[in-house]
Amino acid sequence: MLTVTDAYHIKRYKIFVEFNNNKRGEVDLEDFIISGKIQPFKELKDIEKFKHFKVDYTIQWDNGLDIAPEYLYFKAFENEANLQQLFKEWGYI
Repeated sequence: MLTVTDAYHIKRYKIFVEFNNNKRGEVDLEDFIISGKIQPFKELKDIEKFKHFKVDYTIQWDNGLDIAPEYLYFKAFENEANLQQLFKEWGYI
C-alpha cells in the first residue's frame, strides 16, 4: 500500500512529498485547488490554510480534507514513462 511518509510546503500550491517506496518528488496542486472542481477544496485557495497540513498516510489539512496518496504520486511522477501503466491502472490516464 502506497503511503506518504513525509511532506513539506515548498511555495504556493507546491508540496515536496516522500513516499514509503522511497521515491520523492514535487507535487503542484495549483490546478486541483484553483479549479474548484471539488467544492470542499476551494477553502484551500487561501495559501495560509493550504500550507498547514500534516502527514498521516497521506497529506491531511486541518479541516479534515485529504488527497489519495496515489493521486499525489501520479502528480509527482506523471511524466515518468515507466509508471504510465500503473497510472492507467489507477485511472489517472
